[in-house]
Amino acid sequence: MASSAKAATIGKQAKSDLPAAVFAEPYNESLVHEAARADMNARRAGTHSSLTRGEVAMTGAKAWRQKGTGRARVGALGVPHRRGGGNAFATKPRSYTFKVNRKARRKALRAALSVHAERSTIAVLPSDSFSAPSTKQAAEGLAKWGSRMPVLVVITGTEAEAAKSYRNLPRVSVATAQAVGVAEIIGHRSIVVSEGALDVLEARVGAVTRGLDNGGDEDGGDA
Repeated sequence: MASSAKAATIGKQAKSDLPAAVFAEPYNESLVHEAARADMNARRAGTHSSLTRGEVAMTGAKAWRQKGTGRARVGALGVPHRRGGGNAFATKPRSYTFKVNRKARRKALRAALSVHAERSTIAVLPSDSFSAPSTKQAAEGLAKWGSRMPVLVVITGTEAEAAKSYRNLPRVSVATAQAVGVAEIIGHRSIVVSEGALDVLEARVGAVTRGLDNGGDEDGGDA
């Protein structure tokens, strides 16, 4: 496996190789922005709802007669500019998701990871680092590396000991390599990737050739 760069190894002096297929992508700001926006939009519930003029529980009768009262003429009380009236442009439940092509999403993910490799803000977590959960060991490893907060720890779904070790640390987030998105990667100043997660990421961002998908459904995984 060819390497384009090396990264620090948590708990060891030796450097770890980073696969060129993942960490050698030129940065494309507009593409990364689009993918990150798609990630964040997909997480919106879109369940907001407010009442229109026709939906408020208020009488539609004229408030008072047109003339003879000395007051300004007025119609129904449910109009938007009166207290208790409906909204002129009421928000209704909707979906905020929008599609980003699979190749573009994968390229954006490679670009976001490559930026961390270029800035030396990525470290590799050996697969044998945790035989049991240890928050103290996790904190010491980050401190010795010199991580800059906030930190994103990317692991596989089977690395429960590592997840339990990092999840209680302040300003440290834990995500699985199968689901981590561009928004999370560019939203943290440092990232730690386990050796197993490196293999998963390499499979996820691999090239798609004529409908053959080697890394799973990217559109569903990152949303």
